[in-house]
Amino acid sequence: MASPKYPKKVRFSRRAGHYLTNAFIVGLIRLALVLPYKARIAFVGWVVQHVIGPVAGYRARALDNLAMIWPQMPQERRAEIASRCLNNVGRSFIENYSARDFPKRMAKNTPTGAGVAALEKAAEQGKPVILVTGHYGNYEAMRACLVARGYDIGGLYRNMKNPYFNAHYVQTMEAFGGPVFPQGRRGTAGFVRHLKEGGQLVLLFDQHVFGAPALDFLGQPANTALSAAELALRYDALLIPFYGIRQADGVSFDTVLEAPVPHSDAATMTQALNDSLTARVKADPEQWFWVHRRWRIHDN
Repeated sequence: MASPKYPKKVRFSRRAGHYLTNAFIVGLIRLALVLPYKARIAFVGWVVQHVIGPVAGYRARALDNLAMIWPQMPQERRAEIASRCLNNVGRSFIENYSARDFPKRMAKNTPTGAGVAALEKAAEQGKPVILVTGHYGNYEAMRACLVARGYDIGGLYRNMKNPYFNAHYVQTMEAFGGPVFPQGRRGTAGFVRHLKEGGQLVLLFDQHVFGAPALDFLGQPANTALSAAELALRYDALLIPFYGIRQADGVSFDTVLEAPVPHSDAATMTQALNDSLTARVKADPEQWFWVHRRWRIHDN
């Protein structure tokens, strides 16, 4: 029989691991923030691509996902996509910690696309809007762009397992302006109130959710939360897909608002979101975060 002290040892070991991991991340952030902006972004992109990604298993996971979705694709091309994906993850990470520089750059962006007029009209009428995207390009680029233009853009986030990292991770989101809400009962009450008051809310929908319906994404069944569409239906909110698309220079973005998804039922609307993201991934696969466990249909 295990000693009653064993769970305490496990908890201590886990806390120590979280502490050391966070210490490394904080050190990397502080080092990067000393550098000029473009050098900073390139540096962390390189570190994640060549060091953190391979060591942490993210590169292997990306390659597994790519092999499942595009088995006929040449292996060299899948390897290239995985490498550039990791570079984009690193760039996005340090951009989001550049609490002054990144919003300042995004303030110069002008959002484009069929959803711009719809968003402007909804804001004028005090109608709530749910802006939905995936882990593609840098998903915070659009929020920073819109906050700079006077929109009250709230964010919903999932608490990280590492409590030390989570503390400053939340601060980075708050630095972009607009309220942020944690997933869970307390956060739900906050963002529902924000919507009822005619605010705008950003949601990311492209991570696996146990128990959620299996909808098609990139040709494979993927458990996908219906919450964004359900909220849109419940509060008569516009549901607008958006993307912060990284450009060839590695530091600038196109900020695109697509046409609102027509109201029907939650599953149909969510499938439309999957189809929107699928089209973006097929057009530029290096920008999507292949490092997530997106397809876990057999784990349910």
